[in-house]
Amino acid sequence: MSPEPVRQSAGTAEAAVHWQKSTAREYFESICVAVILALFVRTFIVQAFKIPTGSMEKNLLIGDHLLVNKFLFGPTVTGLERALLPMDPIRRGDILVFKFPEEPERDFIKRVVGLPGDTIELKLKKVWLNGQPTDEPYVQYLSPPELASPNDYNVQVNYGPVTVPPDHYFMMGDNRDNSQDSRYWGFLPRSYVKGKALFVYFSFADPSDEPSAGSGIFSSVRWGRILHQIH
Repeated sequence: MSPEPVRQSAGTAEAAVHWQKSTAREYFESICVAVILALFVRTFIVQAFKIPTGSMEKNLLIGDHLLVNKFLFGPTVTGLERALLPMDPIRRGDILVFKFPEEPERDFIKRVVGLPGDTIELKLKKVWLNGQPTDEPYVQYLSPPELASPNDYNVQVNYGPVTVPPDHYFMMGDNRDNSQDSRYWGFLPRSYVKGKALFVYFSFADPSDEPSAGSGIFSSVRWGRILHQIH
């Protein structure tokens, strides 16, 4: 009379073990999929980037955390790829994150000033594009261009003219007197471009740089810059 209850108990235990294994497997698979998707998104679509220097002030501040669209300029090989995955061309004025040509393991962020085939020249700190002066309302200087000398051969003051070669770009920081850019290290290869800066998703001020920010964690957050779109 005793075997029947024993068989029923064993069956229940076996079902419980099977359920536990199935549940554990589902969790494991979900975690794996989430990790793979996160890696895919980070590798091919978006990436976080923190502004480490003041070379793009006042547009981008030290402590700004950006999202960078890596998919926008992704390479396509066939016409079908271009039809299904349309990519934007790089335009003048775009703010790009790229591998620093002299140290490719480092990331830089600058603005596109010259496209392939453009002739770039600086006259008294002002950019001339293909023989014409440009209007750059986002630029700031440590000393006004009006005080510059035509005999000053500092690349911050007078530079060029140079012509941008094919598949390269001329990059400059908005903070012109405090930017290590194409005036110093040359043209940016197209293959070094990582993506276009989209918006500020978080910004944190260093009290040593901005005493008015305060010393508390939340008092140092630049709330007004969160979701600030980058132009």
